[in-house]
Amino acid sequence: MNYHADINTSPVTAVDRDRRDAAAGIQTTDRFARFSQRNDMFNRAFWDDEIRRPEMMAFFDSYRKTPSFRRGRGFGQKDFALRNAAWAVSDEFSSRGESQGIREGFNAPLQPTAQVASEQVEVESRDDMTAEIKQIAKLFGAGIVGIAPYDPRWTYANRVSSATFEEDETGLPEGLTSVVVLGHEMDRALVDTYPSAVAGAATGNAYSEETATVIRLSQYIRNLGWQAVGSMNDSALVIPYALQAGLGEYARNQLVITPEYGPRVRFSKVLTDLPLVHDQPRLLGVRRFCDVCTRCIDACPVKALPSGPPSDVQLNRSAIQGVIKWTSDAEKCFGFWADLRSDCAICLRVCPWNRDFGYWWNRVWRWFARTPARGWLIKLENLTKRGKRKQSMNSVSYTHLTLPTKA
Repeated sequence: MNYHADINTSPVTAVDRDRRDAAAGIQTTDRFARFSQRNDMFNRAFWDDEIRRPEMMAFFDSYRKTPSFRRGRGFGQKDFALRNAAWAVSDEFSSRGESQGIREGFNAPLQPTAQVASEQVEVESRDDMTAEIKQIAKLFGAGIVGIAPYDPRWTYANRVSSATFEEDETGLPEGLTSVVVLGHEMDRALVDTYPSAVAGAATGNAYSEETATVIRLSQYIRNLGWQAVGSMNDSALVIPYALQAGLGEYARNQLVITPEYGPRVRFSKVLTDLPLVHDQPRLLGVRRFCDVCTRCIDACPVKALPSGPPSDVQLNRSAIQGVIKWTSDAEKCFGFWADLRSDCAICLRVCPWNRDFGYWWNRVWRWFARTPARGWLIKLENLTKRGKRKQSMNSVSYTHLTLPTKA
């Protein structure tokens, strides 16, 4: 197997790619360049002296070592205990190759438990195989599933070693044609308590669920005799694929708004050469809504979110070059995370799309959000102060070990 993928190879034509980009709301310029994973904030915190500080190391240590408990609801020992336990499955796999500079799921793909079967199952119908893969993905734990064509633009320019933070090849095989994008819902009761350590359990739990789902789905495809690369934050940017797979629309808060969960979702992916039908992108009216909504901007404590229309302004090296979109100041954002010793998703909590669309009244709201009535909906959000932070001890019962997800 050749592990030097040609970045210019794509399963779609340039015309089809442009059509899909337009349908997904993706805009690139002549300045476009693939993103180097070495420049994301989680890696820069270790090698970039311009932004590195002790609080960032304390942030990482709080997940793997003893966290700094403190007064205040949501930051006590039980809160950190729940958060770190939620990450346990993901951490178990990501730490397997750390001595070799490999963090599976973060700077390298999840390693297969078995190689590709020597005998390949013939795919007689792409439609049937696509339906089967989606069904099995949900059986393995995915909440939503979409399939996009493999697009080399979103593959990282390089992989980075977690030991030396030097660049290396991504290690993706040749011949990839499709990306199966998997979405996992984040627990709403926990999300409502951001920023807090206990809210971080919503993120950690989704990552642990992703790990189990990705490993099993990629193994199933390999058992069929086709290539499958199980991936979370590694190898390629996932947001463009979620958009191309028709799972949602990009928002001002840098998140993908889905019709099922709003922004309350984590994405992972499986890259494969299995013959599949690609889903079509779909717009939900999010762009027009965000054009007149500033709730995430107003709520951000460090003012890391952009006002105005999408642009290709590159605030620092942690932003991709040559993509017209809303881009946050990642340095300000992660700096706040470091001070908290936990992740922050206030912008997710206050987002008007953060609703349980299983309820009919929220589906009615979603319909009106796509109309000129969106302005009145935003005024109502501000008037009712919906999205206000809830105290963690009122949302999570440690006594009965229940995490309510329904109102």
